[in-house]
Amino acid sequence: MKKDNPKSLWNKSTEAWVDFVRSGKDWDRLELNNPAMFKMLGSIKGKRMLDLACGEGYNTRIIARKGAKVTGADFSKELINYAVKQEQKDKLGIAYYVSDASNLSIFKNHTFDIVTCFMALQDIENYQKTFKEVYRVLKRHGRFVFVIPHPCFIRRIIDGKIIGGWEYKKGAKNLSSENALYYKVDKYFHTNKYIVQWNMNRLTKYFKSRAFHRTLTDYCNALAKADFLISRLIEPKPTKKGLAKHPEFFGKSLRVPSSIVIEAVKQ
Repeated sequence: MKKDNPKSLWNKSTEAWVDFVRSGKDWDRLELNNPAMFKMLGSIKGKRMLDLACGEGYNTRIIARKGAKVTGADFSKELINYAVKQEQKDKLGIAYYVSDASNLSIFKNHTFDIVTCFMALQDIENYQKTFKEVYRVLKRHGRFVFVIPHPCFIRRIIDGKIIGGWEYKKGAKNLSSENALYYKVDKYFHTNKYIVQWNMNRLTKYFKSRAFHRTLTDYCNALAKADFLISRLIEPKPTKKGLAKHPEFFGKSLRVPSSIVIEAVKQ
């Protein structure tokens, strides 16, 4: 197994990631992406759900507390271990499995009412097979709701060079929204894999992950090929609470969307 493949990198970053999520440092999740995703989900009480690429189970626990019968699956054994230990304390009735998203053979056909996938598809290499597997395990008219970084506005690395990102006023030391001139987009159609450097001060330890850039067309065509029908999408804006609490962090999110939530339905 290569040392820089997505699974190895996430297994190595487990402790830092768990602290980041559980200590309330994942501001994008709390005040941008989760509010949009759960608004789209609506009432889930009594639904049978799969939280795909669930990580250490943060969202899985929210789903369970909202009354769904939920299963969590992730390719990282280390992250699932943390999720299982938390379940032993909380006793929410969550079942966790170590499973690659592109091979859900542990689940029977037509098992779930809803499948969610939060900020993980960009780390999954075989996303086309993943969509087909999600379609298989969903019941008829079942919903697939996922959140990804917005493909149009993503800062990434190509051939060692940083592509995209905010351009600031000349000499600006404060990289706030007020000093941001515009968001630079380039090489959008150049699909590639790249390293994501997690080096925010909020982390107990810096780490890296591997992601795959695809266009919106790539995602939409793969969903259509799996026989899904895209029913809704949201480009989230930060909550009022998030803006008040972290104005500099969220200010630019009012100008350019950093993520997108998509709902696809099995016919």
